[in-house]
Amino acid sequence: MNRRTLLTTAPFAVLALGVFEAIFASLGRDTATTAAKEGNPMPASTAVYELRIYQAVPGKLDELIARFRDHTMALFAKHGMKSLAYWTALDEPAKSNNFFYILEHPSREAAAANWKAFEADPEWQRVKAKTEENGKLVVKVDSTYLALTNFSPKLS
Repeated sequence: MNRRTLLTTAPFAVLALGVFEAIFASLGRDTATTAAKEGNPMPASTAVYELRIYQAVPGKLDELIARFRDHTMALFAKHGMKSLAYWTALDEPAKSNNFFYILEHPSREAAAANWKAFEADPEWQRVKAKTEENGKLVVKVDSTYLALTNFSPKLS
């Protein structure tokens, strides 16, 4: 992992840890204790969670966020992609141009099919073209698929 990637993703990692710790705390569970008791950290289901990190073109983060708020979330739902949460960073350097979100898919196969259908959707193509009339909004997208461990609380 290069320094730039580490610097841009580190704030999210800290944020995500805080969110997941808060979830466990609200359920009255301690992550370390629960993990030790449960033992095996293998996935509890076939559902997959997709962490996506977008690096926006400088000065275009607000336009990217508006596209998600006004169009993309509804299109995700249309194509079986469940939005779990969306974040922006609180601190630089990520604050200026990074956008984070997590989607839930029934399986890896479903995720691939969902993305294929989404990208082919004429409505998405129209929205993308319209919102990029003055240039692209995104420089780079990182995607990581995650599986819940058997000791994680259910997110659905």
